[in-house]
Amino acid sequence: MRVYPDTSFLVSLYSPDLHSARAAAQVARLRGVLLLTPLSELELINALELRIFRKDATTTEVRRARAEFEEHARSGVFELEAMPTTVYKRARQISRKQTALRGLRTLDILHVASALLLRAERFWTFDQLQFELASAEGLGTT
Repeated sequence: MRVYPDTSFLVSLYSPDLHSARAAAQVARLRGVLLLTPLSELELINALELRIFRKDATTTEVRRARAEFEEHARSGVFELEAMPTTVYKRARQISRKQTALRGLRTLDILHVASALLLRAERFWTFDQLQFELASAEGLGTT
């Protein structure tokens, strides 16, 4: 199974929060690959750094989370995929169809467009709006 984890899922996987246990359990049960794009990687790193700024985590905790993520990336937990060349075209289509109905952010649309173009079978998120968008676009969600 090909799974696209969004940023909310990745942050929960690497930095303790309400959803961390569920994220770890889902990854442990996965029989397939977790897709990672440069956008996902950037958003994860930025979200972790924001946790320091907001005083939700210490620098040491974030360094530890980054190191664990980097080790997982090196060891094959993730399948690193380039952003599809047609991602912006697909994102524009999604935007025209969904944003007026749902109030979407551009980055959320780019994640869903990437997942679709990378042929993900599942989209893992803890963000309700992302969940609704991914479902509306035909992605299996968890």
